[in-house]
Amino acid sequence: MLDHKLGITNQVELAKAEERISKANAKGLYDAGDIKDLEVGTYKGFADIHKYLFDDFYDFAGKTRTENISKGNFRFVPVMYLLNVFRSYR
Repeated sequence: MLDHKLGITNQVELAKAEERISKANAKGLYDAGDIKDLEVGTYKGFADIHKYLFDDFYDFAGKTRTENISKGNFRFVPVMYLLNVFRSYR
């Protein structure tokens, strides 16, 4: 389980909370019109959206990871490839 701010110890409950809150944050991003202020299609825009969606959960929201992480059986892009992935956004 990823380190998070909510204090939830059950993986299923954390997944439910993350889904509910991040969806509400995504809706808020559009409803408030904040999406138009972001640099969509750039690394900065990607990081800003990530922070907007996940800052309630994770201290690393909106920041470039320095370690490999996984959630359940899903592995996120390995750190060694992140810079190449982000270069494609520039």
